[in-house]
Amino acid sequence: MMEWLALWSLWWIWLSLALILAILEVLITGFIFLGFACGAILVGLLLLLTTLTPGLPALLTLFAVLSLLSWLVLRRLFSRPKGQVKTFKHDIND
Repeated sequence: MMEWLALWSLWWIWLSLALILAILEVLITGFIFLGFACGAILVGLLLLLTTLTPGLPALLTLFAVLSLLSWLVLRRLFSRPKGQVKTFKHDIND
């Protein structure tokens, strides 16, 4: 059981998870998995560039916080300007 938990402290596991989440974002559009992918990238880079070895609860908390922050930043960057509404002038059936 301890060997499985030790896998989560490896940087390439987090970057692999980020790749899987980015592929899911492309396949299942909806701007949901992109924030999680960015969070996983940030956790993977943090583990790669530092000598930190936090436990699984700390890593999952860090992943959740970074995912939420990156989702909020991405939402602000890619959202429509405030007050702008998409309108349609014709019906597709006309």
